Amino acid sequence: MSRRLLHTPEGVRDLYGKEYAEKLYVENRLRESIRLYGYEEIQTPTFEFFDIFSREIGTTPSKELYKFFDKEGNTLVLRPDFTPSIARCAAKYFCDEQVPLRFSYLGNTFTNTSSLQGKLREVTQMGVELINDPSVEADAEMISLVVRALRSTGLERFQIAIGDVEYFKGLCEEAGLDEDTELDLRAFISGKNYFAAQALLEESGLDGAYQSRLLRLADFFGDMGSLSEAGAMAGNERSHRAIERLEQMFALLKLYGVEEFISFDLGMLSKYRYYTGMIFKAYTYGVGESIVKGGRYDKLLQQFGKDAPAVGFVMTVDSILEALSRQAVKLSIPEGLHKIYYNHNNYREKLAEAERLRRQGMPAELIRQ
Repeated sequence: MSRRLLHTPEGVRDLYGKEYAEKLYVENRLRESIRLYGYEEIQTPTFEFFDIFSREIGTTPSKELYKFFDKEGNTLVLRPDFTPSIARCAAKYFCDEQVPLRFSYLGNTFTNTSSLQGKLREVTQMGVELINDPSVEADAEMISLVVRALRSTGLERFQIAIGDVEYFKGLCEEAGLDEDTELDLRAFISGKNYFAAQALLEESGLDGAYQSRLLRLADFFGDMGSLSEAGAMAGNERSHRAIERLEQMFALLKLYGVEEFISFDLGMLSKYRYYTGMIFKAYTYGVGESIVKGGRYDKLLQQFGKDAPAVGFVMTVDSILEALSRQAVKLSIPEGLHKIYYNHNNYREKLAEAERLRRQGMPAELIRQ
């Protein structure tokens, strides 16, 4: 029993020594980049009521939640996703505020997935949410901040793929798909399961031309040329507006000077159903999944009583650290601990030395010989 208790459950791990120092360094670099954009730090509870992450909210599926009960019988969950928590908090404390609200956060999220495939069940995430601003300028701020934050850690080889849920919804509306079929199709396309998507559309009896348009979503990937092609294919105003907004945002990103990190992917659809417009993910070498994900969610706060547009993103610190390691990026960790050895005769002298180092901001450890 004692030997078994030395190990952690599958999907979680201990951090110590140099690895933990590197994690703290990366967190501080990311935090400083966020601070420069004027975001206020906020903290929400590690666990919330189950309904905060319900199916109606459109977040993590119930089967992937860590659920438990309090003594009153309420169902609680460890947070799997920060955005609904921040939305709840903003609706509670800033319900009547109309000015833009900028929040940032840092903490751990928990996902109870059965097929880990190297993934962690507990990860550290840092992110931002910009509430009460529906503008394309707010969307561009998100992307530029991601670029600044990632580069501050030492990463340079990454790409941000941007899509728009509205383009997909416009095609579904044009084709006359019912809501359930649209949600199933969104899940298949989000998971890159195009065979299942094709089978679903065939079973729905949808006209072949509309089937072809929806299945071509995966082809619209790359530079501005892919947006032009997608705009030409769509036959509805909703999809056209989505393309126009992406084009406007790209023009703003040029002003930020970050266009080299940008690509477009209209086949990218998040599993989180609360996204309503622009969505994006950041990818880099050495990591199989995205290291940043985010987008616009203009209807989510309505679930908590505040009608306000919002946009945000989350960075997975653990994945960024993995990428830095795989790409052999050297981190500028502050100078290590000074070990000062003393005995009974020289204690006064060694203590003075330790105190001098500490006043200079350098850690010093007194060790008795």
